[in-house]
Amino acid sequence: MKYLSKNYKSFPAMGRPFNLMLKSAVICAVLFTCFQGPVQAQEFEYAKPTIWFGGAAGANFNFNRGSTQKLDASFTSPTAFHDGNTVGLYFAPLIEYHSPSGIGAMLQVGYDSRNSTFDQQRTVCDVPADLSTKLTYISVEPSLRLAPFDNGFYLYGGPRIAFNLHKEFTYELGINPEFPDQLPTPDVTGDLSDVNSTIISMQIGAGYDIPLNSQNNQTQLMISPFVSFHPSFGQNPRSTETWNITTVRVGTAVKFGNGVRNPTPPMETVVMPIFNDVRFSINSPRNIPTQRRVNETFPLRNDVFFDAGSTAIPDRYVRLTSNQIKEFKEDQLEELDPKRMEGRSAREMTVYYNLLNIIGSRMLENPTSNISLVGSSGTGAENGRDMAQSVQSYLTDVWGINESRISVEGRDKPIDPNLKPGGTQDVNLLREDDRKVSINSNSPELLMEFQSGNKASLRPVQLTAIQEAPLDSYVTFDADGARKAFSSWRLEIKDPSGKVQNFGPYLQDQVRIAGKSIMGSTPQGRYNVTMIGTANDGSIIRKQADVNMVLWTPPKDEIGMRYSVIFDFDESKTIDIYEDYLTTVVVPKIPRNGKVFIQGHTDIIGDTEYNKSLSIARANDVKKILEAGLKKANRTDVKFEVRGLGEDVNLSPFDNNLPEERAYNRTVIIDIIPTN
Repeated sequence: MKYLSKNYKSFPAMGRPFNLMLKSAVICAVLFTCFQGPVQAQEFEYAKPTIWFGGAAGANFNFNRGSTQKLDASFTSPTAFHDGNTVGLYFAPLIEYHSPSGIGAMLQVGYDSRNSTFDQQRTVCDVPADLSTKLTYISVEPSLRLAPFDNGFYLYGGPRIAFNLHKEFTYELGINPEFPDQLPTPDVTGDLSDVNSTIISMQIGAGYDIPLNSQNNQTQLMISPFVSFHPSFGQNPRSTETWNITTVRVGTAVKFGNGVRNPTPPMETVVMPIFNDVRFSINSPRNIPTQRRVNETFPLRNDVFFDAGSTAIPDRYVRLTSNQIKEFKEDQLEELDPKRMEGRSAREMTVYYNLLNIIGSRMLENPTSNISLVGSSGTGAENGRDMAQSVQSYLTDVWGINESRISVEGRDKPIDPNLKPGGTQDVNLLREDDRKVSINSNSPELLMEFQSGNKASLRPVQLTAIQEAPLDSYVTFDADGARKAFSSWRLEIKDPSGKVQNFGPYLQDQVRIAGKSIMGSTPQGRYNVTMIGTANDGSIIRKQADVNMVLWTPPKDEIGMRYSVIFDFDESKTIDIYEDYLTTVVVPKIPRNGKVFIQGHTDIIGDTEYNKSLSIARANDVKKILEAGLKKANRTDVKFEVRGLGEDVNLSPFDNNLPEERAYNRTVIIDIIPTN
């Protein structure tokens, strides 16, 4: 029935809910601005454009107030219409001027819909009546733009000059409920009379500029969500009656502009006394621009880490069905991606997240092997036992392992917890690291070579992979003392053709940059490197050096070897059971006149400087064991290079978001480079 359809179409005023939504949007924008804060200045090849072109599109939320009844010269509704709401379309090309001072201008000229659907009214005969109007304009909106912070947030406001395009109306009369069988009354349509051909009103709004590419590109792209408020002042669509419209616009603009190349700073060197305390040096090894195949022995941690508040195996660990286990192979793990992948080295984490499947497969192959599962929950032994039982259930239900081969124990804390009594730093991360199920075994077929005992490490997985831009190909820039002398420093590197690249700014004393990032495909050349430091008093200090860089292309079939040593939390001494492994397994793999790169890492827990020292101590401990093993074999032909990289997130093997990633970052990586 027409009467029912009219009731279905009408809806209550949106004023109060939308006011709440608008306030929430404004509050979120202000909070986001506060959290962002001023962005640290950075040197780029191009300056930010001052002129931007693009387009904007959005939705007009139109709120009608006042009254209208006489629709045109020949028709007046039996009853007056008052409130109503609807949504209209807005789109416009734009041009903007962004001043470095933060004060700029904007201009948008586009299609602007102020369509309206009024609340249903009832005539004196109790007949429902509906009115909808189609009001569209070409709007010219010049605005003053103010960017008070250096983080993309901006405010704008200005006049709106609108020229009417359409002014149609549709009046619909429903069925009298007393006479449901009567024929429907035809709709009345036409153009509204007394419509103002030009409207002058105003608007205020806020937006946020989000760059889509780097300032090192001349053509720069930007997306800008925005919200604006158009008050009813001046927005009377007709010269008669009291009908007015208030509008809230929500939309997004896409902009592009061309940046001007930043001028090269003057080459004069400003000699400051403090520069004597900064020792600048460059180590430019032969770069490896191609690929190196690596046979990697990847260690398996004995732990499955659980999410807080849950005793179920987290979904980041790969779980198979009974049908899938027939196809499972350790050397084909790349085909079994986990549901959720986090971390920089996806290949290694794919292996680790298959830990339960590796255990199940090995126990099937070795029917006499046994394991014990020790769950540590941090919330009581009962919860810890539930965690361990969830691992046991997976191995028994899916892999068909007899329950008698798996013992289960629950604990509140691990035997050797990472969170020590009285600890106050990074407590939440340490609690995450202690919430786990440890897999222990006395079965030699499950364990690493030369290891035994209930806490022995599991046998590692053998991987073959392609390594791009290995760490030994990076160019190292040392600015010893820069942390104290400078507020920041950067690098300006000029190639033989005169092209300049900028890197930085940096805060640390040492920086490594992949040689290929500097040289590209250039085979050889002499590069001019300028270190530019900003002293604490604001003065600029420069130091130059010429460096000869040569690209070395190793054979495609070059094969390197990688081993890893896992450390306990906050420990710098190699776990005792690794010593025999390093001496008996790794040392014989080092070729005559070979080179061994040893890189120590830590997680992000604790002080940065302490972690730097800890990583160096770990790397030196591994080197000491390898040197002792070579000495026993009467060998002095091997060259070592030791680096402690601390918690450097740009060079760490994994991210630090999850406890297993932090556990794998407590490591020393040993790269054995063939003789060439």
